[in-house]
Formats: sequence, structure tokens, C-alpha cells
Amino acid sequence: MLEQLLIFTRGGLILWTCKELGNALKGSPIDTLIRSCLLEERSGAASYNYDAPGAAYTLKWTFHNDLGLVFVAVYQRILHLLYVDDLLSMVKREFSEIYDPKRTVYNDFDETFRQLRMEAEARAEELKKSKPVGKPLAGYKKQGQVQNAGAEGGNKKNGDRGLRSDGGDGDGAKGYKLENGLSNGNYVDSEEPKVNGLFNGKENTSSNIGAFDVNKLHKLRSKGGKKTDTVVSKGAPKAEPKKKITKKNRVWDDSPRETKLDFTDPVGENGDNIVEVVAADQGESMMDKEENFSSESEDEEEEEVGKDSKPEAKKKGWFSSMFQSIAGKANLDKSDLEPALKALKDRLMTKNVAEEIAEKLCESVAASLEGKKLASFTRISSTVQAAMEEALVRILTPRRSIDILRDVHAAKEQRKPYVVVFVGVNGVGKSTNLAKVAYWLLQHKVSVTMAACDTFRSGAVEQLRTHARRLQIPIFEKGYEKDPAIVAKEAIQEATRNGSDVVLVDTAGRMQDNEPLMRALSKLIYLNNPDLVLFVGEALVGNDAVDQLSKFNQKLADLSTSPNPRLIDGILLTKFDTIDDKVGAALSMVYISGAPVMFVGCGQSYTDLKKLNVKSIVKTLLK
Repeated sequence: MLEQLLIFTRGGLILWTCKELGNALKGSPIDTLIRSCLLEERSGAASYNYDAPGAAYTLKWTFHNDLGLVFVAVYQRILHLLYVDDLLSMVKREFSEIYDPKRTVYNDFDETFRQLRMEAEARAEELKKSKPVGKPLAGYKKQGQVQNAGAEGGNKKNGDRGLRSDGGDGDGAKGYKLENGLSNGNYVDSEEPKVNGLFNGKENTSSNIGAFDVNKLHKLRSKGGKKTDTVVSKGAPKAEPKKKITKKNRVWDDSPRETKLDFTDPVGENGDNIVEVVAADQGESMMDKEENFSSESEDEEEEEVGKDSKPEAKKKGWFSSMFQSIAGKANLDKSDLEPALKALKDRLMTKNVAEEIAEKLCESVAASLEGKKLASFTRISSTVQAAMEEALVRILTPRRSIDILRDVHAAKEQRKPYVVVFVGVNGVGKSTNLAKVAYWLLQHKVSVTMAACDTFRSGAVEQLRTHARRLQIPIFEKGYEKDPAIVAKEAIQEATRNGSDVVLVDTAGRMQDNEPLMRALSKLIYLNNPDLVLFVGEALVGNDAVDQLSKFNQKLADLSTSPNPRLIDGILLTKFDTIDDKVGAALSMVYISGAPVMFVGCGQSYTDLKKLNVKSIVKTLLK
């Protein structure tokens, strides 16, 4: 049974709800749909599943983009109602005829909806009754008979003897050769055999381009199996072989060692470093500077989407498209949007956006533009690009204001440290970027404590200890093979006693499919309840970003013992300086998790930490 159907504007004004149903929805499925789907450019999805204590709903929706209306239907997920899509389309058609922007009450639509619902339910029942039972097509034999026929006269692709691939009767067809090698009396074999891509002694260029020629291999074997790359004439002198370059021996003498080869710190007799690297000598962190990651995209003019489309996308011709741009189009159809969306999808994928994300984005843009009237002097390609740019900005812009320094001072007033946990897969640079965040916090007069909770990887504690010594900040460590959740808890208690403002917790790298390590991470987060869970990921990944983030969140939710499990709150992208314009991983990660990119690592020094410039990223993606 349908739980609820309501109509509201894109501005949030509810115009009509079904009073006949009158079911009180548990939780807030409509608000969740707007926040998690419609505002996050996931409106191209077919449906949305909402889970709440004691309720499991499925929501379906449709838009009237020209009028700015949204139609949403809610029903119990277990029912699988077949008529909802049909009902939504009929409600959309009928309501758009009586819609007036000046009206806010539509009580006269109750009777119309009752009739539409009865019609949709009756049509679904008739369709269910008249659904044909699957039977084999006439002329096709069963699987066993096909195998027997293949054993007698060769392999058959079609089930019946003499059945052509185009559906005709093979035995009575003129000029048809049976698949068993025999003709039916009317067939004349006019084609010459093709061997190794040759036809009538000439190369067949229509297919097998670039295929390996077996005849050349036989000729080479007959000549000795070797082929020289160059032919040397009798009179030409033979080329001298290149001399082998040998490495010069190092001369060990009493001369001082070159300083550029020594990257280590001087060590004293007790094993302690004599020279400490002070954080203030590194300079100002890039987090406090306003810079663009893609300066080229800021200066260059954006190309039109239509230039990247294939020739078949220009069937309407120059005059037709020019006439549409001048006169305007009544309503945009999906066929009008497909060429521009196809070009945009290909462009996003070349910028390292995951294919699944690029396809969903194009579906969402199509859903927001379909049925909308095209303005005069406007091309479809420019309209699609503007809609995609708006969607990308909305996705990459954080849904809530994230100010770590403000949150740190708020926690300080409550006399407790602000706890940040760094998680991620192996080798992405969690410890190094933790030190960059610590350096940035130190510049803002915030006291920091490091917690070495990577008790799994050899050398992890020593690596973090080196960063702590260079930055001259305290570190809490308990060695290896300890429970990281207990180590983090003791570190937070120690920081509380010492009055530290922030505790940065370093965890072991783990793959998203490693359940024991994911269970230990879930325990650490549940036991210590950190203020921020940062996922550290590489900017080099494409489709892997979707798999990593989705499985991390899924494991944290499944393995947590809390009814409200903590998921990933933010993203730190590393190695951003190595990807040129392949910035699609940032979009893929934000889209799949809903968490914003809070930091971007772009170098190997402590100052190389930046904020994400959303406008620059969007221009680079659409460049």
C-alpha cells in the first residue's frame, strides 16, 4: 500500500499531500531524501531506500523542471509496488495542467488523485495477469537437440536446421549455405577463402587491422628464426658496436664527504640528534594561503562540449541547431541531451573520475534538465555544461561549515582535547600528512600530542617519533603488538592531564577487505569517540577510490557495536602535486561518501598542505 504522495516546489513549499492515505511516516524520509539525494546530485537514481527504527521505506520521485515541481511517492519497501512509476507520471501530467504559481492550496486535486490511483492499480493488475509465460520460440529446438545437430553436421549457432541468422528459413532460401558445409542447391559460393586477413591476394583492411601475420613467422623460421632490424649493404661499413659504459671506481681518500649526499642528522654519543629541526624554520603553511591548484584552467577559456561529441551527434545540422538557439526549444528531450552528456561523461572519465560516478552525474543532470524550456540564443551544449558545473560545485562544497580551529577552541573551553583519527589503506602517507597537520596547528598556537597507535607495521612508531622530535611536540607510545584502541584511550587521558589541545591519532594502514584490522579500527573509534575521522587517500586512484571509501564506511557501520556508528567525517588527499589535471579522485571520493575534502597534500615538506579550491577543481574537470 502507498504510504504517502506529496508535491512540493524546489524551494521547499509543500503544495499538496494525499489526505486519503493519512499515514504518519516514521522518521523523516522526505528530509533525508532532499539532503542525501536531491541536493547531492543523485536525482538520476531510480529510487532511494530509507531505514529508520521500525521503518523501511522506498521513495520514488519525478520532476517537472519547467515548473520547478517535485513529486515524491513513499511506500513500504517490502511491498514492491509496480504501479508507482506510472502513477507518478500521471500525477505529474494532471497536476501541471492546474498548477498556478500564485496558488498554495490544491484541495480539488484529491478526487483526481483517487481516480488516477485506481487506474494505475487496475493497469498493474491487468499487466500482471496478462504477462506471458516464457516459451521457446517456434523453429528453435531444445538444447539437447541443438547439440546433437552440431555433432552431426558441425556447430550450429541457431537451434533449427537450416535456420538463418536473420530469422529466415534456411532450406527454402535462395543462395544460402548451410552451416554443415553443404548447400541447398541454390547456393553459389562466390567468396574466395580468406587466410590471415588476405582477400584475393590483397590485405583485407576492413577487419583484423594490426593482427599478427602467421606466414611471416613461418618465413622467419625457414630462414633461421632470426630477423635483423637493418639491412647492411655490401659496400657499407659495418656499424661499430657501442662501448659498454662501466661505472668508475670511487676513490676513497681523506677528502671530506660531500654534504649533498648526507641527508641524515648529526648523531651524538647517546644516540640523540644534536641538531633539532624547529618547525618555525619551515616557513608558513600553505593552508593559510589562497592559491589555485590549476592556474592554467583559470586563464584558459573553456571549450564547448559539442566539439568533443561524435559526428552522429550533429545529425540536425548547422541550420537546425542555429534556429533552435535563436528561437528557443519548447522542451528539452532526453535525445537532445544525450550527445552533450556523452561528451561530458567521456571528459570526466579522462580526468580520472570513476565511470560509475560520471554516469550517475550525467543521469542527474539529465533529470534536472529534461522537460525544461531552452532559452533563446542558448545552445544545448552550453546549457548542459552550465548544469554540470553547478552540480559539481554543489557536490564539492561541504554541506556544513568545517572549521577545525574553531572546533579546537570549543573543545578547549570544555577542558578536553580535540581528537583526530587518521585512517586509510597502506602506503598513502598517513603519518607524513599527520605531521603536516600538526605543523599547521602549531602555527596557530595550538598544542599538539601525537599518539602512535600503529602497533602493527614495523618502524611505524620510530617514523612518528622522528616527526615528533623534528616538530618538538610530545608523543605517546606503547610499542608494538598492543591494542591500538587502549593506546589511543591512554593517549587522550595523558593529553587531558597535560593540557594538550589536540590529539592526532596515527593508525595502521589496512585494506578495506581486511576484516580483523577493520574490526580493530571500529573498536578504536567506538571506544574513544573522536571528534574527527579523516580518511587519507591518494589523488592518483580512480575507480579504486569508490571501492575504498564505500567499503571503509560499510565496514565501520557493520562492525560497530553502537546503534549510531561513526563513519568518515572528512578526506585528506595526498600526492596532489603528481596528477596534473587528473583531479577526478576528489570528486569520486566526495560523491561516494558525502564527506568533504578538508586537506590536500602537495609536497614533501611540512608546509605542503593546502585547502581544496572548489572552483579551480570544477574548471579543471570541465576543461
